[in-house]
Amino acid sequence: MKYYIIAGEASGDLHGANLMKALYKQDTDATIRFWGGDLMKAVGGTLVKHYNERAFMGFYEVISNLGKILKMISFCKKDIAEFNPDVIIFIDNSGFNLRIAKWAKQQGFRTNYYISPQVWASRAGRVKDIKRDIDAMFVILPFEKEFYKKYNYEVYFVGHPLIDEIADRNQVDEADFRNQHNLGTKNIIALLPGSRKQEITKMVKIMLSVVDDFEDYQFVIAGAPSQTPQFYSSFITNKNVTFINNKTYDLLSISYAAIVTSGTATLETALYKVPQVVCYKTSFISYQIAKRIITLKFISLVNLIMDKEVVVELIQNDLTKNNLKKELHKILNPSSRDKIFNNYYELEQKLGGKGASLKTAKLIVEKLK
Repeated sequence: MKYYIIAGEASGDLHGANLMKALYKQDTDATIRFWGGDLMKAVGGTLVKHYNERAFMGFYEVISNLGKILKMISFCKKDIAEFNPDVIIFIDNSGFNLRIAKWAKQQGFRTNYYISPQVWASRAGRVKDIKRDIDAMFVILPFEKEFYKKYNYEVYFVGHPLIDEIADRNQVDEADFRNQHNLGTKNIIALLPGSRKQEITKMVKIMLSVVDDFEDYQFVIAGAPSQTPQFYSSFITNKNVTFINNKTYDLLSISYAAIVTSGTATLETALYKVPQVVCYKTSFISYQIAKRIITLKFISLVNLIMDKEVVVELIQNDLTKNNLKKELHKILNPSSRDKIFNNYYELEQKLGGKGASLKTAKLIVEKLK
C-alpha cells in the first residue's frame, strides 16, 4: 500500500522514522513518500521536502513568511494528488497539516493523525475540524484521550514513542565519550537550545550567560542535526563550553543537569533522569499573541503530564541571567534532585509502556485492510 507522511521539525522526523520502520514491518509492500528529515530519509522511501525548508517559529514569523508557506501547501496538495496514497499520515505540525487534511478529506483520501495537535493548549475549537477531517487519531500523551472524549471524539492512546527510542539505544561508555569529545572530568551541564536557527540564536545566548558562575562544571551545547557546527561556533567563547553535534541522547545519558528550551526536549531530558531548568523566549509580538490564546498553567510536557510543577519554567521576561543562575544552583543541590528524580519515575509510569510506533502502524494497516 502507499503511504504519504507529513512531519515537521526534528521531533517529528524522529517519530516519523520510527513509524516508518514499523510500517515496513507490518506491510512489506509499503511505498512511502514523505515530508520530514534525515532520520526518515535513512529509513527509506522518498523525501519530498526537508523540514528545514519550513522551520518558522512563532506567530509573527509565520505571518511574515506566509507567501512561502502558501506555495508549499499548494505544492503538497499537488504532490499528494499525483502520488494518490492509500492513506495520508500527519505527524504533529498542526498549522500546516490541518490545512492539508481539510483538502485531503474533501478529495476522498483516508486521513490519519499521529501525535495530536496541541488543541488542549489553545484554540480548542480546532477539535471540530479534526473530527471532520481526520479518520483516526493516535495520541501519545495520557491526558489527550480524556480531552477528546469531552468532544465525543474517540482516539487511540498508543503510549509515548520516546519510551522505545530511549530504551532501545545502546548504553554509552562515559569514559570513551568524554575522551572522544575532550570533556575532561567535570560534571556536565547540557544546553539544549532547540532545533530552529532563530530559536537557537535567541536561547543559546542567555543559556551561556551563566557559564562563568559555574566554573566547576563543563557546559556542552547539544547541536541539532538540522544545523551545521559552523553555525554554533560563533557562540562559543569560553573554555568551559563545548559543542557536540547530533549526539543529544548520548550527552543526556551522562549529564548532571540541563538547561532546556521548551518542547519535546524537556520530556527527553526527564526520561534520561536529568534535572533541568526549562526556558522559553520568543519575539514580543508572538508572545503577546500566545499569552492571549494559550490557556495552560505550564508549557513544558513534564509539568503538563504530571499536572504540577516538577521542573521550573522561565518564560519570556522571567528568563534572565539572574533567574537562570538561581534555578540552576537549586537543581545542583542534592536535596532538590531527589524530589525531581521521584517525580521523573512517576512521569515515566504515566506515559505507558513500550511499542507506540508498532501499535500505531498495526492500527493504520489493519484499518486499511
